[in-house]
Amino acid sequence: MRLFVFFFAAGICVLQWQPALPAPALLAGIGATALLALALAATGQESAPVIRRSSRPFLLAIGAAGLGLVWAAGFAHWRLAEELPADLEGRDIEVRGVVAGLPQELERGLRFAFDVEQAAPGVPRRVSLAWYRGGDGEADESPRVPVRAGERWRFTVRLKRPHGNLNPHGFDYEAWLFERGIRATGYVRPRAAAERLAAWVWHPGYAVEMLREAIRERFRAVLPAAPYAGILIALAIGDQQAIAPELWQAFGRTGITHLMSISGLHVTMLAGLAYALVNWLWRRSPRLPLHLPAQKAAALGGLLAAFAYCLLAGFAVPAQRTLYMLGVVALAHLAGRELSASRVLALALLLVLLLDPWAVLAAGFWLSFGAVGLLFLIGGGQLGPAHWLREWLRAQWAVTIGMLPALLMLFQQFSLVSPLANALAIPLVSFVITPLALLGSLPALDPVLALAHWVTTAMMVAVDWLAALPLAVWQQAAPPVWAMLLALAGGVWLLLPRGFPARWLGLLCFLPLLTTEAPRPLAGTAQVNVLDVGQGLAIHVQTAAHDLLFDAGPAFSADADSGNRIIAPYLRAMGVRRLDAMVISHADKDHEGGAASVLAALPVDLLKTSLPFEHPLSAQPVRHEPCVAGDAWEWDGVRFEMLHPAGEPLSRKSNDLSCVLRVSAGGRAMLLTSDIEAVSEQALLARYGQRLAAEAMTAPHHGSKTSSTAEFIAAVGAREVIFPVGYRNRFGHPKDEVVARHVASGARLHRTDRDGALRLLLAPQGVAVGHERAESRRYWHGAAP
Repeated sequence: MRLFVFFFAAGICVLQWQPALPAPALLAGIGATALLALALAATGQESAPVIRRSSRPFLLAIGAAGLGLVWAAGFAHWRLAEELPADLEGRDIEVRGVVAGLPQELERGLRFAFDVEQAAPGVPRRVSLAWYRGGDGEADESPRVPVRAGERWRFTVRLKRPHGNLNPHGFDYEAWLFERGIRATGYVRPRAAAERLAAWVWHPGYAVEMLREAIRERFRAVLPAAPYAGILIALAIGDQQAIAPELWQAFGRTGITHLMSISGLHVTMLAGLAYALVNWLWRRSPRLPLHLPAQKAAALGGLLAAFAYCLLAGFAVPAQRTLYMLGVVALAHLAGRELSASRVLALALLLVLLLDPWAVLAAGFWLSFGAVGLLFLIGGGQLGPAHWLREWLRAQWAVTIGMLPALLMLFQQFSLVSPLANALAIPLVSFVITPLALLGSLPALDPVLALAHWVTTAMMVAVDWLAALPLAVWQQAAPPVWAMLLALAGGVWLLLPRGFPARWLGLLCFLPLLTTEAPRPLAGTAQVNVLDVGQGLAIHVQTAAHDLLFDAGPAFSADADSGNRIIAPYLRAMGVRRLDAMVISHADKDHEGGAASVLAALPVDLLKTSLPFEHPLSAQPVRHEPCVAGDAWEWDGVRFEMLHPAGEPLSRKSNDLSCVLRVSAGGRAMLLTSDIEAVSEQALLARYGQRLAAEAMTAPHHGSKTSSTAEFIAAVGAREVIFPVGYRNRFGHPKDEVVARHVASGARLHRTDRDGALRLLLAPQGVAVGHERAESRRYWHGAAP
């Protein structure tokens, strides 16, 4: 059974890492082969002596892996078939349907999942909609958009296919949408009529979402100005977006992020309390135990309580895993059978993957099952009970050392103060704060919520102190896969029971994980990474020993920007611990929106800008220099030349103050043009002429019709031209006439919305270009625009 589940999961993982789905005919062949292998493996030795006993594990592995691959591929084909037609993108469409999930507040409105009941042919059944207040920049006097879970509405919307930024080691937003069955995203048209058709639509799923929203509103009403009310909401109903971003940073630095979602620990705690309560009440009755023993009734009660809590929590993977494990244990108890811990974990894993083959895409899947597996590993083989403190220390050691490779692979960091923070937070969150939050969700129990918030406040004093320690977090580059696998094997060896020889050798297996450095360009060459930040610009230039960031992408909201969502995680994964220079080309939100977050995330030695003196970035505690034409420097055999601006502004537009940087390495050059317009291009032509020649360049102003004059294109003569643009951006960049001029010049065109992040290597052999979307392609990634 355990071998079957392991290889079934392996087959699903193989499928989810494919760039394209196997054809139905090939899947049929794989499925038939898998069933044949399983049938041969299940045949008894006496009836089939030709099958050697030693071959049965191999047949079982082949059959299970093939079955897992076919199972996942079937789900994937079914979901991919529901695709928004390209001709419906960007068009006004009238839809009728039901708000299917908790509406989440945005800076200027709400976002919610919407189940479409009636629309034009081809519109997917579930879409994600944003409803902005004061669309198109208009003011709105209403405090919020009046939409709630479970309501039926008629909207006029504009939709597009799922699309997300794709960067090295970055978050795959398209995978996140695909797993949740969201096959289109869009927004409600601001000037079109929106009509609520029904205040309540009956469906079990909608009823749960309505209950979750009612509890959230109650918490907000009882604790209107409480700084940690979002934590209580997350613990009660699983709404993690209720927690402020700065709190998530503190949780990440202290290693207690897992406690702020409804994890297996919380579900188990609630199930245990329900078990004890039902057991006590059942024994009080003289008749009930005659029909059903108290222990079996308590097992059912605990399982039902866990199921209710999981529904309230949104049914996340850690909660599912615990629920299925509890269900397997409860059913075995009712049937009078005993199952080993490993069988229980294997059955829970099988149930999760049967219901959701895309669960393997979530980091929580690996962390959740991995942590439980480690606890089972150290708990096996014990001859008797040990002191509770020793058991707790062993568990902390096992989870810390065992999960270290996965944490570094997934997040490139782990908390050094995690054992201390968890020692405080686990008992408080699991046995005090969460029960009080759940109890306080009932009517007329406002003081209980106040008490829960008071305990949370006290806990956060210690958490904030630990998070502020200078060495609270270890950060490093994303390790290679081989180093992670070696460390995982070493961790398992290290945690084996006493008596196994040379367990200390397991520690040596961690050395490559912790010491392997990220690869860097050779001296005299430069790697230029044009990040996919949507409609904006962010470029990382790396030499053998230096790093420069040119622009920092757009801001998305008051709390989210390219700096904290894309650039800082990318730099951490690349092993960049400090920037030697950052250039902010000009005062435009799609170029300087993430700069403050980058400055807060890692040290920057020099900030070069053309920003006005009163700009907020001018107050940052970092050495400043203006961008001035003629400024030049050299790092590791790579030359950097600032070509623009020079002297007085050429126009009243900030675009014409943009810093223009030329990077030369190995006899090859790349021109970073930012947002210069035609007047600046003419000035550059007059100043430098043929010296503007470069093998590659970013298209000025994202391909706007106000830039990329024919004369400028001819003078640069770039063979590789990059358009840093957002998918279906509202400006229509790049413009068709600009694209045509570059095509006529003989250049190869690259677009971040189509190709993802772009990697260019400037070396004596030439300029090599790599596309992140091609190199990391998965079958759910949308077609190129």
